Amino acid sequence: MARDEWWRPQPISTRAWLVFRRNLIVFRKTWLTNIGFNFVEPLLYLAALGFGLGIYVEQIQGLPYVQWIAPGLIASSAMWATAAETTYDSFVRMNFGKVFHAIAATPIHLDEVVAGEMLFGTFKSVLYGTVFLLVISLVGLVKSPAALLVPLVLVFSGMAFAVLGMSWTGLVPKIDHFSYFFTVVITPMFLFAGIFFPLEGMPLIVQRLAWFTPLYHTVRLVRGLVLGQLTAILWWHALWLLLFTVLTFQIPIALTRRRLIQ
Repeated sequence: MARDEWWRPQPISTRAWLVFRRNLIVFRKTWLTNIGFNFVEPLLYLAALGFGLGIYVEQIQGLPYVQWIAPGLIASSAMWATAAETTYDSFVRMNFGKVFHAIAATPIHLDEVVAGEMLFGTFKSVLYGTVFLLVISLVGLVKSPAALLVPLVLVFSGMAFAVLGMSWTGLVPKIDHFSYFFTVVITPMFLFAGIFFPLEGMPLIVQRLAWFTPLYHTVRLVRGLVLGQLTAILWWHALWLLLFTVLTFQIPIALTRRRLIQ
């Protein structure tokens, strides 16, 4: 592709799964360490806030505090895993390891490389979220068999988080700049997406801003499935995640293409 044609998208084929497979093979060598670090943090939140602070907190919407926040921690665990994968890890492969350049020299073109990276980021979302789901089910915090649909929700939300992470990766020139992404984008979502408290008590502007974040809709979906609160509004949250992914999918691909080709 010529330098002045960076904006022209290329059709993405199943070869993107070869990029996913390459990352999965590498991950298999370090999976225990990776799961350990990403999995312990939400467990600490569950223990400290749910079982610790929860003793002093009144019930929320008729539920014990630990039971109310546990589904939200599934969603946040998935988000953090995908965000880390599609920022720091993807940046290292692209800038330092030159993995993107090497793969693009094969019949797999750059758009498929980025798509494969986002697929792997989505896999991380499903993996870490599902593992955390299993843990809270073992301690009796899952109240509905509808929780079996949570991994499907994490597929849609994982792709949405992957779009955000890879978009930032396609923009920033230095790895140090990812601290801005986590401070300005990820952490506010984590705190104000309805994981730890209902947003109805927050100012209206906070509620409106939260609605435009994928984590907000993921939390609502996961909480509804885990607790058996199966209402029609869950379909709207699922539709939001689907539309967000479809409408923004090409953004990180275009940004990365411009960065590497120009």
